[in-house]
Amino acid sequence: MMDVDLSEGDTVPELVRSFAACVASVTETPIAEVPQPHADLHGAIAHWRSWLAGRGAGLVKLAKPASFNWPGYWLAVVGERGPGADADDATAVLMFGTPSGVVLSPQDPNLLGRAATDLPIREGYVLCGLDPASIAAPTSPLPQLRGKVEAIALTGRATGKMHTVEHAKALANRGLEGDRYAAKAGTFTPANETARGYDLTLIEAEVLDNLVLPEDRRLGYAEARRNLVTRGIDLNALVGRRFRVGDVECLGQRLCEPCSHLERLTTKGALRGLIHRGGLRADVLSNGEVTTGAPIETID
Repeated sequence: MMDVDLSEGDTVPELVRSFAACVASVTETPIAEVPQPHADLHGAIAHWRSWLAGRGAGLVKLAKPASFNWPGYWLAVVGERGPGADADDATAVLMFGTPSGVVLSPQDPNLLGRAATDLPIREGYVLCGLDPASIAAPTSPLPQLRGKVEAIALTGRATGKMHTVEHAKALANRGLEGDRYAAKAGTFTPANETARGYDLTLIEAEVLDNLVLPEDRRLGYAEARRNLVTRGIDLNALVGRRFRVGDVECLGQRLCEPCSHLERLTTKGALRGLIHRGGLRADVLSNGEVTTGAPIETID
């Protein structure tokens, strides 16, 4: 996403200009190239749908925006409903994460980091590709990737403080012994035991080392609330790949994107600062021991 300010203009409603800024941010399009029609929001959305279609994308309205969550961007219109409510009471924001939080709010920067569950959401929209099945498969062999374990962090409770350890026992199909997810007691532990990607979380030390939050705050290795802090390996590239941590075999399932829950437990700015850099969710495929300094390497 890009930082996009609210454009000036008295003839275009502020809500429309704010929504346009959110569209510009999520599509990484200069705001000057995003149409800002002289219309109310719904008229502008009809215009944007035609504009986006020319770029192979669409804007889909959510049936139940107040309860919507997914690990990606979506646009929300925030404001109280009721007899006295009108467009002037509404604010367009960009949301991200599960649970979702505000990562861009051109009209009201005070909303940054606020959880979707704490806001009166009137409407919601997802910007998506018109042909999601047209992703090309890689045509060349995948590169061998290597790194190491920089730190190990655990907590036995869903919202408990994480603490670092020098080694931990990995349990196949469960996680690290002593951690809340191995005990099936994590905040996001699924009720359906067939769900995957909840055994182990990883994040890059380089990301945390370089992450500067508002007021020059930092996020410590344990504070990041991931089990393994790694160094020297691109975790995003491990999605869909098998890899070893020491002698423990794992499978990268998906990115471990940040969310409003993480920001609530850490510090302001963590959600926005870790978008697409929040690490990896993985399955543990074999029992073994994980130690600080252990090598990490891809298997296929």
